[in-house]
Amino acid sequence: MFNSLSERFEVIFKKLRGQGKLTDQNIKDAMREVRRALLEADVNFRIVKEFIEEVSRKAVGTEVMKSLTPGHQVVKIVHQQLIELMGTQNFKVRLPDNRLNKIMLVGLQGSGKTTTCAKLASRVRKNSLNPALVACDIYRPAAVHQLQVLGKQLGIPVIADEKSRNVLKIAQKALKDVQKTDTNLLIFDTAGRLHIDAVLMKELRDMKKLLKPDYIFFVADAMTGQDAVNVAKDFNDQLEFDGVILTKMDSDARGGAALSIKAVTGKPVVFVGSGEKISDLEEFHPDRMANRILGMGDVLSLIEKAEETMNVEEAEKLVKKLQKNQFTFTDFLAQLHQIQKMGPLDQLMGMIPGMGGKAMKGLKVDEKDIKHVEAIIYSMTQREREKPTLINGSRRFRIARGSGTSIQEVNRLLKQFEQMKKMMKKFNNPNAFKGAALPF
Repeated sequence: MFNSLSERFEVIFKKLRGQGKLTDQNIKDAMREVRRALLEADVNFRIVKEFIEEVSRKAVGTEVMKSLTPGHQVVKIVHQQLIELMGTQNFKVRLPDNRLNKIMLVGLQGSGKTTTCAKLASRVRKNSLNPALVACDIYRPAAVHQLQVLGKQLGIPVIADEKSRNVLKIAQKALKDVQKTDTNLLIFDTAGRLHIDAVLMKELRDMKKLLKPDYIFFVADAMTGQDAVNVAKDFNDQLEFDGVILTKMDSDARGGAALSIKAVTGKPVVFVGSGEKISDLEEFHPDRMANRILGMGDVLSLIEKAEETMNVEEAEKLVKKLQKNQFTFTDFLAQLHQIQKMGPLDQLMGMIPGMGGKAMKGLKVDEKDIKHVEAIIYSMTQREREKPTLINGSRRFRIARGSGTSIQEVNRLLKQFEQMKKMMKKFNNPNAFKGAALPF
């Protein structure tokens, strides 16, 4: 996400940082480029105008002009303004586990509500909550079945009544069904339309009145850009929701919706969908997103992803092996799988400072390469994995044939493995590896 915008900003600010001294004209030229970049990213034109005016006002101040690093000061101002644009704080969802909580997801058809219901349920289940899904989309063909399939995959109950055409009765049934269970969160998958109409909004308002939900989240497809922002404003005017969940942020979305929606609706982005897996739902942090846009990376999110997937005990065992120079291909493969659990590699690399924007342009992390590495390791005997020095020419030939790769690929992997071991030996502090997956 934001790759194109990040690349444009990188070029603009590189020019500014190259200036020993800034003039009003330098800043004016840079702001013209920033304006163009934001508009091309599909940011609301009124928001762009206000953004540029505010940055320009702060950038021409004496403090910036007389600074030893005026270019960096301007970047700092843009960074802070981006954070203010998206919200100065991330929205915290608070769901006590000692009572029944209710969440409604609303939005147009095709925005990803049903899948997001399952993602949200999976996420909150980690926080001492026992969620159930309620199928209230009785209009879209197979919507109820889709929710039931997702619920079955996750082991989360789904409350539905496929015979009923009354969503209020289905909602009432859900409230009644969970009274004598340990369920303490109901997530309601509501109906959508191809466009907003009076019937849809009345149905949603009636549900809101009946359920008195703790939260109503508007689900928007980030790929639709300003259309998503305009629809969000209409929904909020008629229903007043609490926050926004942006889906498909891993796609070619230009980022306009994420940058505009808070300023237009007054409601923050709460979560973003970053992939197709059930686990691909992230908290939205305005400051971290501003870092990504400006190519500063997002180390905190990277660490959190690592902590979610890395077993601390296994990490400690691995550290001891490294200290004794006993790291093997079996360990290597285990680490590879840990990294894969964290998400697509190109997304992870985008969180590393300096790897956003232009640095990522044209970089395609081919998952097939990882499959080749796995195939090569699986074609080794257990003894060869534990002691790679045994792998001579004939063994390399056998491994290449067994894995469907070439001897050159086998040689390359063996060389990379030895280089990585040498690098890891430099780390003597066990805490350096705790809570984080290792490189491969």
